Amino acid sequence: MLATMESVQLLDEAELLGALVVQSEIAEDYRRTLDTLRKDKSAQKVIARFVEIKNLYEDVQRFGKYHPQYKEITKAMRDAKRELDLHDAVSAFKKAEKELQNLLDEISVELGTAVSQNIKVPTGNPFFDSGSSCGGGCGSGGSCGCKAS
Repeated sequence: MLATMESVQLLDEAELLGALVVQSEIAEDYRRTLDTLRKDKSAQKVIARFVEIKNLYEDVQRFGKYHPQYKEITKAMRDAKRELDLHDAVSAFKKAEKELQNLLDEISVELGTAVSQNIKVPTGNPFFDSGSSCGGGCGSGGSCGCKAS
């Protein structure tokens, strides 16, 4: 691809948009909650416990209900997940992460629809994917009813 003035200008505008996102309050909140999560010793213990149990759980899943510790490890996994989800630092980080992802999804949809209404922008978010004729990258070769244009 030859570098034209138009493509250089588009790249400059894209860099500016990226810088605006990085400087946004949403991105700042994300970085702040990530830093808080990393420094929170109790959160790190909960995460480490979850990872440890998750590894056991994945091993149990290979054998399913026939594993001798299936019930115990499955229950421990649910308990660890609940403890992880209810931890203040973890839930604050997850909330900030979701808000940043929503911002990026909105930008992607705006850019895609500015080019053409037929552009499919896979956001992984049903709210944004609902306007698309395809639920965001079906990968079924058109059997879902979407059309490759």
